[in-house]
Amino acid sequence: MKKYLQYSILALGICISSCNNEKKADNTGAGIDAPVATGGQEAVQDDVSQKDVVKVAMGSPDHTTLVAAVKQADLVTSLSNAGPFTVFAPTNAAFDKLPAGTVDGLMKDDKKADLQDILQYHVTTSSLKTDFLTDGMNIGMVNGGNITVSIKDGKIMLNGTATIIASVPASNGIVHVIDAVLVPPAK
Repeated sequence: MKKYLQYSILALGICISSCNNEKKADNTGAGIDAPVATGGQEAVQDDVSQKDVVKVAMGSPDHTTLVAAVKQADLVTSLSNAGPFTVFAPTNAAFDKLPAGTVDGLMKDDKKADLQDILQYHVTTSSLKTDFLTDGMNIGMVNGGNITVSIKDGKIMLNGTATIIASVPASNGIVHVIDAVLVPPAK
């Protein structure tokens, strides 16, 4: 019985010793990459999977104004999450149609809330393909407002001012390219 007890103590000692050695090896960092703080979902590098709605816009030379506005409004992380989202994405030409100075004014730090309101009026929390959209349909937007869909001669319009000119599927929803900026009604 004494030998059994001695072997048990010896085995326990070896286990404790090996656990301590593993712990010391882990603390040295040998062979282990330290975690890097990089940001939210938008920071994930993935060149194989389908792009999220933000990366779709970032990959388009026609959406540089929209991308700059989304960054200024601190909405990149939100729109890079799982979604699903439908983003009605105005082109650079659509922003150019706004009165002179409007975009520059909204890009100022003290106008961030206004910019967020306008951009959130272009997003809904569902993935709506064009074949789902029907004439007279109202869609609730992230900012709490609604847009109205109209269909005439096969063209899909939003609030009677913006036409969907293309649609691009994304990993977390869909991006509908539009030719005008949707302006939320005054609150």
